[in-house]
Order: sequence, then C-alpha cells, then structure tokens
Amino acid sequence: CQDGFITSAAVENIELLEDKEVKEFVGEYCPDSYLLNSKQPLAVGPYAVSAYCMEAKRAQLEALKNARQVTLDVAKEFAALSGREYGLFEEYRLADADYAMVIIGSAAGTAKDAVDQLRAEGKKVGLLKIRLFRPFPGEEIAAALQNARVIACMDRTESFNAQCGPLGAEVKSALFNARLMPVVINYVYGLGGRDVTVESITSVYADLIKIDQTNDAGEIYRYLSLRE
Repeated sequence: CQDGFITSAAVENIELLEDKEVKEFVGEYCPDSYLLNSKQPLAVGPYAVSAYCMEAKRAQLEALKNARQVTLDVAKEFAALSGREYGLFEEYRLADADYAMVIIGSAAGTAKDAVDQLRAEGKKVGLLKIRLFRPFPGEEIAAALQNARVIACMDRTESFNAQCGPLGAEVKSALFNARLMPVVINYVYGLGGRDVTVESITSVYADLIKIDQTNDAGEIYRYLSLRE
C-alpha cells in the first residue's frame, strides 16, 4: 500500500497546513500505558492459550471493523480543516465506464492522465483508486464497479500464488459476493521502481477493450512492461 522508492524520491509541489492547526487536529499523545514505566509493568505480546485464542482473534476483527467508521469520521474532520476529502476510495470518470482499472498509490495519477486521453478519443474508461485496504470496503467497491464489463486490477507486488495479487484477490472476492461477473485481469507492475507511464497504462485499457471485443480473456495474470 506504500510506493516506497517512488514517493520517497519524487519531487512534487505540496500544500502545508499551519503547524498550530495540525497539532490541534492530531492532539496530544497520552497513552494509557507504555513500556518504560517502572511503576506499571506491562506485558507485550502475551501468550494466548488455546482456550482463548479464537476469542482474541475475533476481538481483533471487531476492532478492525470498527476502525472503518473511525477512518471516515477522522477524514470528515480533516476535510473541514483542510478542504481535502478522503473516502474509502476515489472514483474517477467511473460511473459510465465499460472498462475500469483498480489501483493503489501514486500510479493512480498517471492512470488519470491515461483516462483523460482515452476519454478524449471517445473510449469509456474509468478508474477506482483504493484508499482504505483494511478493512477492505468490498460492498462499496463492488457497487462502484457494477457497470464495468472488463476490469484490470493493478498489483505493485508479487504474491507468488500464480493466480492473482492481493488487490486482485480482494476485488474478485467482492465482485463474487455481489454476484457480479465481469472479466477481471490482474496486472503486476512497477516492481523495483520500474517506471509506470501513461503509455503503459493506456496499453492496459487497450487490452481490456480487445478482450471485450473478442470475448477472449487470454492470460488473466499478467506482467506489465516486462522484458521477456
């Protein structure tokens, strides 16, 4: 979910908020307990015996599910402060798109340029940029993609299952649960900082259009911009 080299080595204009506003928004860090407190010893990572392990895991899941609404609440507060709105994901020219791309991170900006270029040529393409990966907003994503005929899931990682990447697996599961059956192609891209260009993203959309026209998905797990 983090581009690593791409974002750490990039040069881009940013708009900073005032320090006072940021400090008030973040608040003071006042933990209930902490490690270096001799008056209140604390065990970290205690052993959970088999009689309670499943209940502990279920409690973790409930906390994760609750984090979803907390994320939206904090995003709303931040929007009031900064004017910047961040939801579970971002839709870009997606509502009427026949061909959709699902992507995470900085490459979404490049993909938007590709979408604009192809839209100018009359092609109905769109983009969905994931912002929250855990808990995965499957129902909302399936609803956003319900009109797409062919979808590309872009994974900037290799999970070595020979079927799909992490994002591809989540999106396919969400679509299946919603009883939606578009063609879904998974692409691995940008590994090791390999460039992601408008041209390479455009080639993905060209693949999706060809698949729709020929009714032949071919290889559903592909590498993008690979020297064979």
